[in-house]
Amino acid sequence: MGENSVQVLDRAFDILEALARSRGPMGLTDLAQVTSMSKSTVHRILGTMLDRGYAEKTLEGLYTIGPKMFDTLSYHINSLELTTEAKPYLALLKRTLGLTAHLGILDGGYVSYIEKEAPDWGEDAYTTVGYRSPAYCSSMGKCLLACLSREQLEEVLYDYEFKAYTPNTFTRKDEFARYLHRVRKQGWAIDDEEYELGHRCIAAPVFNYRGDAIAAVGVSGTIETIADDRIEQIAQQVVLAAQRVSGCMGYAE
Repeated sequence: MGENSVQVLDRAFDILEALARSRGPMGLTDLAQVTSMSKSTVHRILGTMLDRGYAEKTLEGLYTIGPKMFDTLSYHINSLELTTEAKPYLALLKRTLGLTAHLGILDGGYVSYIEKEAPDWGEDAYTTVGYRSPAYCSSMGKCLLACLSREQLEEVLYDYEFKAYTPNTFTRKDEFARYLHRVRKQGWAIDDEEYELGHRCIAAPVFNYRGDAIAAVGVSGTIETIADDRIEQIAQQVVLAAQRVSGCMGYAE
């Protein structure tokens, strides 16, 4: 079964590559000839590709690359552009505030760290690129959840377990929803020792040209480096950095 699955996958890629190289839509017979497969095999694989949006059928009954392929590639390209544009501003936050700066994206009910700039003295390993933390006790996660519609938020938090990592963690959905309303109004969020005692994070959302929140810029440190009397000043710097990254992504208020 494993070998057959790999073979089908290999054939699907052959079809995709044939469609990509073609100067126009292709018929079933041409695809079968170019890929050295039977018409029935090509037709069967195309059926799945059509269902998933990776192939498209024209009014003339010919086949071409589907919109899902372009959407999938655009996610990757946008992610590369996002990290490239954000990196100088993360570095600036690191230098001016002396804190570790992060770029994160919403991944279901979690936040994934996709870029990081840390001072020479470093920080705990859990903030490494690729790490995922629960969005409800992450400043970056709160920013991104606050930008969702009511329906989208309900979908993300449906059956979500609000685990108490510290005594400060939100454990009730209604209280958390009220806090997200505050985040929407002020434009930034804080993780105030909600994931780890002695640790604070402040973040602000990044928007693309359509006005969608696509990421968040955040800084993290100890309760000494992000002391009470520094929170507002740090938040202003983080919001400014997020606004500048948003501008690089085509966002205009």
